[in-house]
Amino acid sequence: MTATLTQTRAPIAGPRTFTRPGLVRLTGIELRKMADTRAGLWLMIATALISVAIVVIQLFAADPPEQTFVNMFQTTLFPVAVLLPVLGILSVTSEWTQRTALTTFALTPQRQRIVVAKALASVVLGLLALVPSLAFAAIGNAIAGALDPAAGSWSFGGLLLGYAALFNVVNVLFGLAFGMLFMNSAVAIVLYFVVPTVWSLLTTMISGLKTTSEWLDLSVTSTPLFENAALTGGEWAKLAASIGLWVVLPGVVGLIRLLKREVS
Repeated sequence: MTATLTQTRAPIAGPRTFTRPGLVRLTGIELRKMADTRAGLWLMIATALISVAIVVIQLFAADPPEQTFVNMFQTTLFPVAVLLPVLGILSVTSEWTQRTALTTFALTPQRQRIVVAKALASVVLGLLALVPSLAFAAIGNAIAGALDPAAGSWSFGGLLLGYAALFNVVNVLFGLAFGMLFMNSAVAIVLYFVVPTVWSLLTTMISGLKTTSEWLDLSVTSTPLFENAALTGGEWAKLAASIGLWVVLPGVVGLIRLLKREVS
């Protein structure tokens, strides 16, 4: 008998192809990175606790007619506007201070895609922040209505919700822009709080800057968003001008810095 041996060869593996992650996946990763750090987690907890405290204070200090769903909802937006932008700052600066930029940009060499993902994650964060604000306001308003018949009005318009979403998103992007501009957590956070405050004080103390503040002070131009009425063309123009100064300009300069900065 003649035995025929058949030698089988293992198939030769072809070159591996790397599929770059999609923008949706990158946005999800950046959103998760905002909450995964200890600083990010405690910032969100602090924001929630302050919002609850504001609602409780209104229940005890505000007059019953002022204890409404709209008033409680609007006041819970202010801690969000102050603290959540810090998450936007840290989403950029932590890449350099924690030395994760090398990994981030090695997996996705196109830095502009990372920036877009961080911006989209900031937008999502600003929108998600509306949920606890609405929940805390609803609980507080229900308690107010149960304690006093003159309180607890549920009147609420969709226009106000849209303006609140815009307010949150602009503020988080404000933080993101400062993070890209300075790329250092301590410097960016300090200047984020100091520079707008000093600018507001100057425009208040110097009468010649009053007209300028009506166009370039974000705290002034965003005030009509809380008046529950449609903004006029002039108000939209002033809001756009202040956003251009505090969000777009530092964001563009920061983007140029980020694209040129050497990763080490």
